[in-house]
Amino acid sequence: LFSCGTSKEGESHLVEWNESEGAIKRTYSGFRKRSLGVVQFDTTRNRFLAAGDEFQIKFWDMDNMNMLTTVDADGGLPASPRLRFNKEGSLLAVTTSDNGIKILANSDGVRLLRMLEGRAMDKNRCPSEPISSKPLTINALGPASNVSAAIAPTLERPDRGPPAVSISSLGTIDGSRLVDVKPRVAEDVDKIKSWRIPDISDPSQIKALRLPDSIAASKVVRLIYTNSGLSLLALASNAVHKLWKWQRTERNPSGKATANVAPQLWQPPSGTLMTNDINESKPTEESAACIALSKNDSYVMSASGGKVSLFNMMTFKVMTMFMSPPPAATFLAFHPQDNNIIAIGMEDSSVQIYNVRVDEVKTKLKGHQNRITGLAFSPTLNALVSSGADAQLCMWSIDKWEKLKSRFIQAPAGRQSPLVGETKVQFHNDQTHLLVVHESQISVYDSKLECSRSVSFLSLCPYVFGVSSIFLLSTLTKLSVAVHDPLMKFDRKRKVPWRGVKN
Repeated sequence: LFSCGTSKEGESHLVEWNESEGAIKRTYSGFRKRSLGVVQFDTTRNRFLAAGDEFQIKFWDMDNMNMLTTVDADGGLPASPRLRFNKEGSLLAVTTSDNGIKILANSDGVRLLRMLEGRAMDKNRCPSEPISSKPLTINALGPASNVSAAIAPTLERPDRGPPAVSISSLGTIDGSRLVDVKPRVAEDVDKIKSWRIPDISDPSQIKALRLPDSIAASKVVRLIYTNSGLSLLALASNAVHKLWKWQRTERNPSGKATANVAPQLWQPPSGTLMTNDINESKPTEESAACIALSKNDSYVMSASGGKVSLFNMMTFKVMTMFMSPPPAATFLAFHPQDNNIIAIGMEDSSVQIYNVRVDEVKTKLKGHQNRITGLAFSPTLNALVSSGADAQLCMWSIDKWEKLKSRFIQAPAGRQSPLVGETKVQFHNDQTHLLVVHESQISVYDSKLECSRSVSFLSLCPYVFGVSSIFLLSTLTKLSVAVHDPLMKFDRKRKVPWRGVKN
């Protein structure tokens, strides 16, 4: 993690951070005492840093605090030019003082441009048209000038046409670093493969792993994977959080969660424990526990019957606490576009939209008749869906926080209506289909809160619900569920108590 900026006094900095401790690891030298503007910077995957300062571009190797080199791009740069590398780090776009853009290239970048130019000419040249031998020129606001007219857009400006500026001084260093360890194609293939999950039909396919735990044992009441898939976060009944992280090893090169390798119980060097506020008048075992992670896993929001706590995941320190009970928080969710906006489901059946930055409730949503048991945001629908112990679904606009529609989930045959009990919700990755889980059923709803598929049960223990796992192991066209009735004797030959249900 790197950051760069300029203070009001003109003091500029470029630093690398220690992500695990939240402390500065390295400060890069080479800035003037008084910068004339706000310094901008960018990084490359091949471990270079570049910043615009003093009418030039300064370069650093990430592993060395001393400046590597500077270039002025043949002049014409503002005091603090903006800049941006391409994905491979072989091209650098830089703003100019006359509102133009210059493209700088190292040897790999020049080869890339020539290759693209050749492809464009081959594609658009008529059979009788000779190949252009004109040398490559990169215009300030346009493409290579010897590309055919069909390719060159109106951005080309004849009055701003300096040649490509070289940053070849970096070319001898970055050759070994240009290879991406994980090509994009491989990522796409991995995503496709992840949907081809085979049936688990034999006990030998199931692997169990006991996680190492040196902290005082207590019942786990909430358990979630981090969004990155690298860690597992638990909230215990004593209001203490535990975080397990998988390390990159030869046995686990991806570093993601697996039962083949045991993770490490992680704590910051300070030994701090993430501990929630508790309600002194109510035992923690009887309090509603809830937990949510920000999209980038930087923050965790949690409650165990007392105030809602916001923790820094790198330091485990409490950043703030808010919402003193009663009523207590029963479900939490971060706004998908703004970590400062939090939806808090309450014990009194309301949903409060809270702004952490200004420490105030923006609005209170009312529509349920019992405590809130589920919240799910959809950026695609621009909506928040809430569910409650009243078995009702409500959809709210996240622009004006108005109710768009509501619906009680339908009771299956053999169940009394209306239903009651905890109802969980989660959006599919397409952000339009909604998974709804109740002790009587597992259902899929569309964007209009119409039920498109449903599997019903006589009884289903609510503690079995793993909403995330269900969507990972199912598709919208096939849903396989096994229900075990512990009151029935197990017949090994007929396997009577396991009732396979397919829809």
